[in-house]
Amino acid sequence: MRKLILWFCFLGFLTTIVTAQQYDLVIEGGRTIDPETGLDGVRNVGIRDGKIVRISQEALNGRRVVRARGLVVAPGFIDLHQHGQDLASQRVKALDGVTAALELEIGAPDVAQFLKSKEGHSLIHYGTSASHVAARAAVFGAPLPAEVVGDHSGSPEILPKSGPATDQPATPEQIEAIQQRLRAELDAGGLAIGMGIQYTPGATRLEVIDMFRLAAERGLPVYTHMRSAGRIEPGSSIEAVSEVIGAAAITGAALHIVHMNSTCLRDSLECLSMIEGARARGLDVTTEAYPYIAGMTAVNSAVFNTGWREKLGIDYGDLVLPDTGEHLTKERFDELHNSSTTHWVLIFGNTQEIVDKVIPHPLVMIASDGIDSHPRNAGTYSRVLAQYVREKGTVTLMDAIRKMSFMPAEMLERSTPAARQKGRLQEGADADVVVFDAAIISDRSTFEKPMEPSVGVRCLVVGGTVVVDEGKIVPNVFPGKALLGPGKAVSDIGH
Repeated sequence: MRKLILWFCFLGFLTTIVTAQQYDLVIEGGRTIDPETGLDGVRNVGIRDGKIVRISQEALNGRRVVRARGLVVAPGFIDLHQHGQDLASQRVKALDGVTAALELEIGAPDVAQFLKSKEGHSLIHYGTSASHVAARAAVFGAPLPAEVVGDHSGSPEILPKSGPATDQPATPEQIEAIQQRLRAELDAGGLAIGMGIQYTPGATRLEVIDMFRLAAERGLPVYTHMRSAGRIEPGSSIEAVSEVIGAAAITGAALHIVHMNSTCLRDSLECLSMIEGARARGLDVTTEAYPYIAGMTAVNSAVFNTGWREKLGIDYGDLVLPDTGEHLTKERFDELHNSSTTHWVLIFGNTQEIVDKVIPHPLVMIASDGIDSHPRNAGTYSRVLAQYVREKGTVTLMDAIRKMSFMPAEMLERSTPAARQKGRLQEGADADVVVFDAAIISDRSTFEKPMEPSVGVRCLVVGGTVVVDEGKIVPNVFPGKALLGPGKAVSDIGH
């Protein structure tokens, strides 16, 4: 009897061991790449309870096994600059390898409403900065709507129409009111302060510095679309970079300059050298780019205030309506610019030569500036892998993955400790993983068909849940969670 009892105890012990080694999901036999540690080898990845628990050359036992032989297994891509927050945009982001897409350039006009609307309804992770643009518009009596309904539900309206709220300088009292609103937005979970200075040209240099001071007070970064673009002084790209680097130096706030390629244009390499100089002298300055020659913005925004053609070095015909392909004339531009309805317009103001030099630069991380009328929404990450890694050979696979996962995660660490578990493929990291075929991954989106999904992502895991399986979106799963700034705890969301 004693032997029988011992035998059953031994069996129970073995069962416990087997159960302990059972993973929810195993990704088997893929080329596993981690840009932080430099790991690049065939491994098996065991996932349990939303975490990467084991990375091993030994076989692992999983309830679900994804065969990844001949495929790349990497940290899910993190997009710091994503405007399209609707479900259709999330689907094409997932098929482009993105596990987190955040509205950080300018920010949602109402952080609490944005987070509440996405809780339990998001395919991938999300988050937002606190919007200086929206705070300014509200203080000037022209508030942006907090919520968008219909096809673009979840994608808030972030830009005001050109007018007094964008073009007039703020009084000291108004600046204080803007700061107070931003403090409340950061308390609601904002990850940073988002500034679209070109969209608020009335903001004085002192107003900009005061917003950086607020960010420094909270220990958070500033994400900024700079004041101007082009070569004409005053108002050149060089001057715009100097302004925000100066504000960072004065206040101590970390600075992230968005879409270097579309703001600095022909002077992008000179602007990058300025960032290198600032970093070499101890300033915390980072930047990003997307791999397209055309930008996009609202035609009735302050970007197109008087003098825009001279500043950008382009003309009316370089502006194209994305829905119809219509090149604008002066008459058509005036009609749209004066409209109370927002119309988006493509801006063909850059060259392929410049973009091809910017993307490989070691300081440049990848971010899409995604919106559904531009191919960058659906194709940015696959385009980098297809064009710069596979075809041009100007970026290594390791560096591309670093630019798309680990570098953005490091930037996010300035806002939330949760980012320390993202952008890595390591034991203990969050199970946000992309599995793709490096031989075929390609963007398919074009200016004529901007929402055409990329091909080559075979599997995407978000928080341990498979959301892309065999290259197709898994229906009715919404594992995306909010990334929150220090002003709000995760448990506070929805309460």
